[in-house]
Amino acid sequence: MSLPERVSVIGAGLAGAEAAWQLACHGIPVTLYEMRPDTMSAAHSGGSLAELVCSNSFKGTDPSSATGTLKGELAALGSLILEVAHATAVPAGAALAVDRRAFSDAVTGRVGSHPLVGLVRREATEIPAGRVIIATGPLTSPAMESALSGLVGDERLAFFDAAAPIVDAATIDRQVVFPASRYGKGGGADYLNCPMTEAEYAAFVTELVGAHRVQAHEFERADLFQACQPVEEVARTGADALRYGALKPVGLTDPRTGKRPWAVVQLRPENCAQTAYNLVGFQTNLTFPEQRRVFRMIPGLRDAEFLRYGVMHRNTFVDAPSLLDETLALRHMPRVRLAGQITGTEGYLEAAASGLLAALNTVADIRGLDHIVLPPTTALGSLVAYATDPETAGYQPMHVNWGLVPPLDPPVRGKRNRYAAYAARASADLSASLAAHPLLAGQEVSGVRDA
Repeated sequence: MSLPERVSVIGAGLAGAEAAWQLACHGIPVTLYEMRPDTMSAAHSGGSLAELVCSNSFKGTDPSSATGTLKGELAALGSLILEVAHATAVPAGAALAVDRRAFSDAVTGRVGSHPLVGLVRREATEIPAGRVIIATGPLTSPAMESALSGLVGDERLAFFDAAAPIVDAATIDRQVVFPASRYGKGGGADYLNCPMTEAEYAAFVTELVGAHRVQAHEFERADLFQACQPVEEVARTGADALRYGALKPVGLTDPRTGKRPWAVVQLRPENCAQTAYNLVGFQTNLTFPEQRRVFRMIPGLRDAEFLRYGVMHRNTFVDAPSLLDETLALRHMPRVRLAGQITGTEGYLEAAASGLLAALNTVADIRGLDHIVLPPTTALGSLVAYATDPETAGYQPMHVNWGLVPPLDPPVRGKRNRYAAYAARASADLSASLAAHPLLAGQEVSGVRDA
């Protein structure tokens, strides 16, 4: 029996290594391109596959958390990256952390030795013919950036990541914030507004300008401040700078006082279900602990849970909602799929998970099977739904969090109980998906996965 057509995977980081492995384990020959070590990025240090350039942590393992649920979903889907992470784990309390050298060496050994994977150690400078998965990551080479821009357009390929924090809607104090749009425009109550008194504003600005910031890497500094100013940098230009900028109170009346506040922080819904809210204008380079400390000074956010912290760093990613379908394929060129951080799926396991789904859907195309679209109630399904929904505006990289899933019906009170209910629903819905599709149920891979 002749082998199926060969698939090209560009980039052998977490997403690319996972994609190549899944394809090969389903009997699909793979050409895996990795430019390292001959051509290095500014952040990598060696030539091993799936090199971890930042933290060695794959985050928490609590099964009721979104990250813990994602781990369970990846285990059920047969993720190589998760399997190797467990095999190379080091003590890290409630988190899954790895020996980074042992981890990347193990991934390199497993993927590189698979008989259906041809590892090509050179830079891919153009998009190959045939089916392709592009998984070149946030530090995509200039040549591949150029090739990708030719596919999607320069205006849909970002070269920096300037994202404001996102908070869990259920943790916002509704006794303090009030719904309204300035001058009643739009829907009239499209934003939640956090009103500040003069004293509250002054105290907030003092702490904001004195807070600890992340030190940018050399390869980030050239682009960072050309994009937009961090909120703390704006505050440094003058005591009233924010009050006449992102925190301007004009057109708003606090129903508790009947007066215009001294300053207002606006929260914008991040999704249609309004389970998550973005702090408007709060792009920031503060460290995560400082964001938690300082931004909780905002009235109404004292007990806020952060679903995503603000970030500003060098990052190449596409405007996924306008370009990718729910299988991570380019809508105008479905032979090409994208995976990993180039799609805006932020985080180690999130990147690997998107590589896994891109590979499985490529297998489905080759085999003439239905595509695999996980329910939005699952951790991974909700992340992909967010990243590929054309209604997602102002897209920025995102990791899994419960703010992305549909709300519970009926609602569940208490964060611990609510998260447990999210996790239980995700598990049940994933099980139904596993049983309904031949690739997920394992009929297609029996006897192959350990090759």
